[in-house]
Amino acid sequence: MVASPRLACSPSRRSISSSAISHQVGGEEENKGSMSQQLQVLNALDVAKTQWYHFTAIVIAGMGFFTDAYDLFCISLVTKLLGRIYYHVDGSPTPGSLPPQVSAAVNGVAFVGTLSGQLFFGWLGDKMGRKRVYGMTLMLMVICSIASGLSFGHDSKGVVATLCFFRFWLGFGIGGDYPLSATIMSEYANKKTRGAFIAAVFAMQGVGILAGGMVAIVISSAFKNRFQAPPYAIDPVGSTVPQADYVWRIILMFGSLPAALTYYWRMKMPETARYTALVAQNAKLAASDMSKVLQVEIEEEQSKVEQIANAPSNAFGLFSREFLRRHGLHLLGTATTWFLLDIAFYSQNLFQKDIFSAIGWIPKAATMNALEEVFRIARAQSIIALCGTVPGYWFTVGLIDIIGRFTIQILGFAMMTIFMLGLAIPYHHWTTSGHQIGFVVMYAFTFFFANFGPNSTTFIVPAEIFPARLRSTCHGISAASGKLGAIIGSFGFLYLAQNQNPAKADHGYPAGIGVRNSLFLLAGCNLLGLLFTFLVPESKGRSLEEMSGENEGDEQAAGVLNRTVPV
Repeated sequence: MVASPRLACSPSRRSISSSAISHQVGGEEENKGSMSQQLQVLNALDVAKTQWYHFTAIVIAGMGFFTDAYDLFCISLVTKLLGRIYYHVDGSPTPGSLPPQVSAAVNGVAFVGTLSGQLFFGWLGDKMGRKRVYGMTLMLMVICSIASGLSFGHDSKGVVATLCFFRFWLGFGIGGDYPLSATIMSEYANKKTRGAFIAAVFAMQGVGILAGGMVAIVISSAFKNRFQAPPYAIDPVGSTVPQADYVWRIILMFGSLPAALTYYWRMKMPETARYTALVAQNAKLAASDMSKVLQVEIEEEQSKVEQIANAPSNAFGLFSREFLRRHGLHLLGTATTWFLLDIAFYSQNLFQKDIFSAIGWIPKAATMNALEEVFRIARAQSIIALCGTVPGYWFTVGLIDIIGRFTIQILGFAMMTIFMLGLAIPYHHWTTSGHQIGFVVMYAFTFFFANFGPNSTTFIVPAEIFPARLRSTCHGISAASGKLGAIIGSFGFLYLAQNQNPAKADHGYPAGIGVRNSLFLLAGCNLLGLLFTFLVPESKGRSLEEMSGENEGDEQAAGVLNRTVPV
């Protein structure tokens, strides 16, 4: 059982004064100007040693992200099965498959919901508070995850329509988890290890992707061994046993379990001090909450809260010229880099099962029964997740506060470009017999550097560089831009990755540009992402208020914010 964040990790409470905090933070000359304005409660958070409440917050926020990733990515494991069950064509030499429009809807509708949720809940998190909105998103995810598996209808259209409806609202809840999890973790963390803590929350995405594959392996294996079936080529109808309809439903519903288990603890978390003090302007509650969390006595400083909140430098809104001057390029940088990254990242995940088929890792569909195909696809995706996806996240956790966000993002985009070109240029070599393992290794490295790179940093940085009253909103805008890229990837590459020979394209799809040319396009997206990274400031080792300029005078704030790239 995870302890409540309100519970202290120190047996006795100790007093902490402004001068003591200043002494701890002192030694960094560039911070001296802001110390006179910095609230004691925020300084206490900035200089706090790593404590149990940090890990509690990581687990609580991370389990939401585990669910997010599981729910978003598990659909690619069962789309082939849905085609066999609901779109079987008598006499066809190949198993049934989802028509292009249906496949695009099933794969992409959750992304549309996620984009909407990121914008709405990001805005709501700045208006109502992080904690209040956090519970709403989790319950929505739990309910819609279960409902997705219970999709009903008398025919294929009814089942798919119901599935798409619930997956949209599932995505809507998932969307809210992005800005809220990142913002809450950034506002709880100390400035020394803030990047690692936010990255650890996001690293649960990799665990969720891996868990999706493992659950699909276990469920498909159990049903496959219990209900034997011949390959499609021998018995087209008998190759898909009636019980296969339970398999995809169980896989989708399983995602609700970890989220439901953490609901109570998410509701026990106190509101972040930065929201309570800087946005709600309730110094007493902020000091009280953080005194319990940190086990120190903290002064209220209501007058200083009002002084900071009413300062001209903290009066501008999102659609103001002042925001554009201070943060316009930063928001452009975080939004475009996330957009370009997600085009590449999500298109790979959605058509990687077709890449595995092309290189011979997954046999032709007609040589397998329905449950065997689910098992093979899940196994292939789990291997990639285990070897390439999961390690990249944890490399980021270990190194982000050492080498910085900017360096990791530049390195990640550069290496993804190189490895995708390494896949695309000699593509015909990789797909010939005997070279498949080399292809998979190169493919795994692109995922490794996506996660030890921009897939992590694009999530982290927007939670650090914007003012508290706009932080969740700006993170939501950046994340929504990313999901727009994911929609382009999930819809567009279903068509683009088709074989250039119409006779070899999947049933119902027109000829595309092929996997090789698709990889060239993705390499170009990564190169553009590298260039836009230069608009994003480095936030390593600096307080949130220093990055946003909330404690500075107008001239000082402008000077801090214009330091885009570390020197």
